[in-house]
Amino acid sequence: MLEVTVLASGSSGNALLVRSGDCSLLVDAGLSARKLSVCLEACGVAPGSLSGILLTHEHGDHTRGLKVFVDKHQVPVFANPLTADHLKRAGIGARWNLFASGSGFTLESIEVLPFSVPHDAADPVGFVLRSNGTGFAVLTDLGYATRQVVESVRGVHALLIETNHDEALLQSDTKRPWSVKQRILSRHGHLSNSAAAEIVAGVATEALRHVLLGHLSRDCNSPELAVQAVGARLQAGGHVSVRVQCARADDESPMLRLVI
Repeated sequence: MLEVTVLASGSSGNALLVRSGDCSLLVDAGLSARKLSVCLEACGVAPGSLSGILLTHEHGDHTRGLKVFVDKHQVPVFANPLTADHLKRAGIGARWNLFASGSGFTLESIEVLPFSVPHDAADPVGFVLRSNGTGFAVLTDLGYATRQVVESVRGVHALLIETNHDEALLQSDTKRPWSVKQRILSRHGHLSNSAAAEIVAGVATEALRHVLLGHLSRDCNSPELAVQAVGARLQAGGHVSVRVQCARADDESPMLRLVI
């Protein structure tokens, strides 16, 4: 069994708590150290008891609280070499544990498979986490799904995937210059609702029961649009029993908890 709690998922910060037995992992640390500690304690987890922090990539909305948090709590940090090197140069000292993208490892009772994703970072990854036959995938911050992404994620029981924007809303948005829109829409940018829906439909098997949608733009998307796009595509593919929910966009909303 895996217990997943989304502490926050959005451009302002990303952090995810995954538990199995006595093992508690944090995937990304994009909130302030204080907010991370408050959220963890609200989940009944002492910050210093974490088995580790897994990093998808080095961007600030995924690492904002890392330096202060690990300075205080000495929790081991797991990242690939390029991500770790970038953060070391930024002055983050940690108990670094390096992994190779594509090579799995075990952290206490949880098996971890990091896999490469296309995004504008040093060496970004997604994760598949497994425990006692249950699989959960973290798939955020990518411009499209490579064959490796699809094969890595297919067959999981639950999936967190970004639905960053509705394409029509992004195109009509007046706050973002065209250069920013091009970055978001590029193959190393972020997934639209429709792109995420196609990926979910492509990786869905009879095992899939839960899809969590994350990293929604405040201006260029809405939970209703994202859920409708992904839910309709799953229904069309015959996956009628899959529950689709939106993860919270910030740390002020109720935390989303899922037991798989």
